[in-house]
Amino acid sequence: MTDYPVQLPDEPPTMRLPAQPRDTNAAGDIFGGWIMSQVDLAGAIVASRRAQGRVVTVAVNSFQFHQPVYVGDLISCYASVEKTGNTSITVFVEVFAERYPSRTECIKVTEATLTYVAVDENRKPRPLNR
Repeated sequence: MTDYPVQLPDEPPTMRLPAQPRDTNAAGDIFGGWIMSQVDLAGAIVASRRAQGRVVTVAVNSFQFHQPVYVGDLISCYASVEKTGNTSITVFVEVFAERYPSRTECIKVTEATLTYVAVDENRKPRPLNR
């Protein structure tokens, strides 16, 4: 578990957004399903760029929550292609939270590996352009 401040990666994030009150669970923390959704979106952005077209999520290979996310945190998702197959793309996603209100504390909150498959207009797997 990463419980100490870290720095954001040097490259631009795949996506960045604030955690909102509407995204909380019954305990008042940000709902894990909301974070999972953001991870899937970030992964799909990178996968669809690599596939040069539509992709679908076929597997969540691993998912680890390291720290909670709070209302007001600025969430940054960093996604990168780990490997490709004939039709599949495996993506690694890391999520960092810049704590509100200072934005000076940055914590790694989540990491995940997901697999996507490139699909054609009929939603059938299609080969990746090599």
